[in-house]
Amino acid sequence: MLRRLTPLLLTLLVVVLGVTALAARPETGAPRRTADFVVLAGVAGLRWEDVDPQHTPTLWRMAQQGSIGSLSTRSAHRPTCPVDGWLTLGAGSYAAWNGSRQPGACPPANVAIEQPDGIGANLPDQGSVVAHNADRLPWGAVPGSLSESVRCSVAVGPGAAVAAARPFGRVDRYAAELPEDPADLLGSCVLSIVDLGTVAGDDPAVRAEEARAADAALAKVLAARPPRSLVMVAGVSDTEAPSRLHVVVADGPGWEGGWLTSASTAREGYLQLVDLAPTALAALGRPMPERLFLGRPAIRVADRPDDLAAAIAAPADADREAGAQRTVAGWFFALLALAEVALFVAVLPLLRRARRLAGPHSPPPVSRRVVAGVELLLIAVALAVPAALLADAVPWWRGDDAGWWFGLVTLALIVATTALVRFAPGHDRTLGPLGAVAGLATLVVGADVLSGARLQLNGVVGYSALEGGRFSGLGTVGLGVFLAGSLLSAGWLAQRVRRGWRPMVVVAVGGTAVVVVGSPYLGADPIGAVALTAGVAVAAAISTGGWLTVSRLVWAGMAGLALTIGYAVVDLRRPAEERGALGRFLAALGDGTGGLTLHRSSTANFDTLVNSPLTVLAVVGALVVWFALLQPWGGLMRLFGIYPAVRAAMAGTAVAAVIGGVLGGSALDVAGAAGALVVPMAALAALRVLDHSTDRTRPGAGRQRGDGPDGPAAGGPPDGAPDGGSAPATDGTDAAGRGPARAGVHDGGSGDDADPGDDGRGEDRAGDGPDAGDRPAGEGDDAGTGGPVVPAARAPGRAGRASTEVATG
Repeated sequence: MLRRLTPLLLTLLVVVLGVTALAARPETGAPRRTADFVVLAGVAGLRWEDVDPQHTPTLWRMAQQGSIGSLSTRSAHRPTCPVDGWLTLGAGSYAAWNGSRQPGACPPANVAIEQPDGIGANLPDQGSVVAHNADRLPWGAVPGSLSESVRCSVAVGPGAAVAAARPFGRVDRYAAELPEDPADLLGSCVLSIVDLGTVAGDDPAVRAEEARAADAALAKVLAARPPRSLVMVAGVSDTEAPSRLHVVVADGPGWEGGWLTSASTAREGYLQLVDLAPTALAALGRPMPERLFLGRPAIRVADRPDDLAAAIAAPADADREAGAQRTVAGWFFALLALAEVALFVAVLPLLRRARRLAGPHSPPPVSRRVVAGVELLLIAVALAVPAALLADAVPWWRGDDAGWWFGLVTLALIVATTALVRFAPGHDRTLGPLGAVAGLATLVVGADVLSGARLQLNGVVGYSALEGGRFSGLGTVGLGVFLAGSLLSAGWLAQRVRRGWRPMVVVAVGGTAVVVVGSPYLGADPIGAVALTAGVAVAAAISTGGWLTVSRLVWAGMAGLALTIGYAVVDLRRPAEERGALGRFLAALGDGTGGLTLHRSSTANFDTLVNSPLTVLAVVGALVVWFALLQPWGGLMRLFGIYPAVRAAMAGTAVAAVIGGVLGGSALDVAGAAGALVVPMAALAALRVLDHSTDRTRPGAGRQRGDGPDGPAAGGPPDGAPDGGSAPATDGTDAAGRGPARAGVHDGGSGDDADPGDDGRGEDRAGDGPDAGDRPAGEGDDAGTGGPVVPAARAPGRAGRASTEVATG
């Protein structure tokens, strides 16, 4: 009874660990009231490369004494044109101006503004804009939410009028241009929004002149700012495709000399455009609107360099990296998909000829050099994504030919890591390369996450700050590689211990991975933690034998659901403004607005499915596994019969990758990233198993059957040493004079596992031999008891069908 309950108890332990990791929250330093007035000044297109002491002295001094950061100007349209940026600023959510536009271009911002009196203004098109955002866009943005949250607001310039207009189109106080002395105007309301102009184009001279004009207008604002006020300057939008990162500076009491960040980015030095509205209300001590903003209030983080030039170099460099990443990522994943497809096609004939047949009419075996070369290529493609992640430790984006530099660095790292796996101890063992590649991939991604995920931010295989979806923790590709690597590592380790201990090993490794993925301090991916929990539950359930059945899938789903419910209960108990994505979604379901989230998720899944190269990797990988590796000649079924813990790890990976992708809105991207690691390693292991499918071993006297501590520690002889035991039989008989045994049948019983004390009734009758820990190909549970022998000829009948890769005693 206890043995049957062990996987369940261990899975419950993973759920508890996951809830604990998800419930813990870092101290964000919740903002408090710091100002009596807030002035939001926007300059469309302003980037950090436009800021210097000569052309923008006012902004330079303001940045020197205030807090700075990079601003992601994502809106409901891409690129974010000026009118979209101003509208998003006033809505506090991703919004867009209605109307037609050419893809990748920004039309002139011809906004109709009426001034029926000398005080305020009206936007006659505001009603249709509000309806467009409510009916046609999935974000639920309400233009004018910021101005609706204060009693009175001031707008200066047409862009500011778009941001300050209430949902029915009224602007409380409006001036088309900034007066010479705007003190009375800026002091008339607690919130002022000022349009300082636009910096556009690629000509440095033109940009410098436009930045100088905006800086002169800013000087007027700062000279007339009300007492105890917060002034924020932001590059509120792009002016053309492609998108870029922009300037954001905050100056006022409590904002001295630091980096800007928010809970929506969880990355120091980064803000989103949707963060500005809640920042203004938090600084004024005003409550947030009923329909919560998507953004979070900005806070100041210390430890900024004293030298402003050095401090500005960081966000400017981030902008260059993000721009280069967008170009390089597309062709990298396309080449990776093409390379894996070509390699899988090349592996197919090797799989067909890998099983060595005896007799005069059998086809000649494939050259060992060819097989070794293909194995190295399989290892290389499996390590391509971890190598590309490591490549971001080198500033390849600073060169003129960034793509070529990235390619050279990544290729060098692929060669280095492949050599590391090739010359690692145990490479000649059947599961040696699989364990080394899985461990290396897990180490690379895990080390990056533990050190702040710096390689993933704006990385080619990470996520881009320009997209505005994620700024910290694990990205989609990183999640796929990490869950595949951690589960394969768990399966590889579990295969090296006794059968009864395998679920514990899987849960220990998988539970640690769940904590890394889900903790807000590390991976910050609750959906990934839920998916990985389900995968660990599946792997633990079948690590001792058996197949992935409906009941086990239900069990895995219940484990993920238990983690989800536990986290949801904790998250819903927090204040509304501190809840995570799950808590906000459940609260939205309660008030009837959860459909927007579901619509966004389904839309994101569809867009990713049809546009991502990782979809090709996922689909091709699944086809190779189903129509080749799982066929009788493909070797994977044989591998699964001999190594059930590896089979469990691969099944758990498939479950976790599909759940994580679908629930996370990334469709098959997680599965594609996981498949880029798993499928090449499955093909390599299958090749090795088939290559030794006709090997025979001879039992030695006085040796116990087992794949754990009672047998060899690693399930095989030392590297490079021949198997021990008696001399090989050359007549098709074993030491006792018996004829060749049927594959997968022990002398004491059948099944895929026969540990000391086992009754011989294995749970998994794959027909390919016993479960034997990680050992050289051709070894069985009695590893080290007999040398592999290839029969000289096959006898007809039962002996002719023998396949004795494993020692059956």
